[in-house]
Amino acid sequence: MDDGARIIRKATPRFAKIVSHKFAHGAATQVMEDLEQNHGRPCLKASLQDLATHVGTVVQTKEESWSYATPELGKVATIGIGVDGTCMLICDQKWREAMTGSISLYDKRGERLHTIYVGAAPEYGKETFFDRMKREIARVKSLYPRALFVGVADGAKSNWDFLGPHIDEQVLDFYHASQYLARAASAICKHEQEREQWLDEQCHNLKHKHHAAQRILWELEQATTTKMKPDQKKDLRDCITYFGNHLHQMRYARYVENRIPIGSGVTEAACKTLVKQRLCCSGMRWTPEGAQIVLSLRALALTQSRWEQFWQKINQYGIPEIPKH
Repeated sequence: MDDGARIIRKATPRFAKIVSHKFAHGAATQVMEDLEQNHGRPCLKASLQDLATHVGTVVQTKEESWSYATPELGKVATIGIGVDGTCMLICDQKWREAMTGSISLYDKRGERLHTIYVGAAPEYGKETFFDRMKREIARVKSLYPRALFVGVADGAKSNWDFLGPHIDEQVLDFYHASQYLARAASAICKHEQEREQWLDEQCHNLKHKHHAAQRILWELEQATTTKMKPDQKKDLRDCITYFGNHLHQMRYARYVENRIPIGSGVTEAACKTLVKQRLCCSGMRWTPEGAQIVLSLRALALTQSRWEQFWQKINQYGIPEIPKH
């Protein structure tokens, strides 16, 4: 009878849906207070945590076998893929890196139509996270085989080692490139007005003029360093190295002309919305398992239409058995 009614931990599907969605967005104490004050449902904190954890475990268990349809979007021209990490506090008092990934679908005008989010708790190595990203990328490629797949990320080697095999085009995040230029400007130019003028001009050229990155690199290499302080020389060397290593990912004028995204803001925003806003509040510490439950729920809730599709599958197939560890 419970199975036929889709009962989850003694809760109706509707109540389980409400609790797990609230848990994805707020701490258990907040969920408990909200239910009592706004829904007239006093509940034990432990019961709410148990219910949300069970739903989150179902989300994880069915990740490989349950696929989710994307909304009706029209023609998708470009798909931007990004990965990034951000630190969170684990119960052993250590800060460790949680990973986020985004797969964004764009039309021919460069307008973002839809984004799929993936969040992963800290793990030793990143294989579980990368496996999940690979599955999502494969599904999107099967839906949009003619789209241009673009990787957009900062300069971290591990990001490009993963993205490389899955994309047609590599784009270094423009903001990170401009940050290096800002530090170089402080080294090259003595006066603030001169620095601002130089930086504005170089950033404009980098974004809109073909082969600008090579010309900027040449100018940086010709800069006189005799009167620079040691930290200024380091900033200049770092910028030269950064540009030299990433010239092949800095064809910004061509990207802009072809409506290809040049910023990793979607992925960096995912670090904040997926991880920081929920897992890094004052006094919070997590086990990796607990963090992953929340991230699974949160990624599902933040990816348009997936939350409803998940509960439709629960209604259709029932509650799957959760493997015991």
